[in-house]
Amino acid sequence: MAKKSYITTPIEEARDELFSHILRCGVLKASVEHQKDWFDDTIEFMEERFPMLTPQELGDLRKLGERYCQPVIPHGDAVGAAN
Repeated sequence: MAKKSYITTPIEEARDELFSHILRCGVLKASVEHQKDWFDDTIEFMEERFPMLTPQELGDLRKLGERYCQPVIPHGDAVGAAN
């Protein structure tokens, strides 16, 4: 029986590479200003690395990366009856 293989699309490859860069570069702990600069440079690099991506796809890729870097929204104190 032949093994089925999955061929990734360029946007999937770029997304995976971007997330890998985010984890390796420590941008998660950077200030918002440094994150913006980092994304400016990184998306420019991704545009060169993946020339087949459209400007829309590059914009979507950046949004995904920026969302990934956002802190988890705190939900407040534990839920329960007040004493």
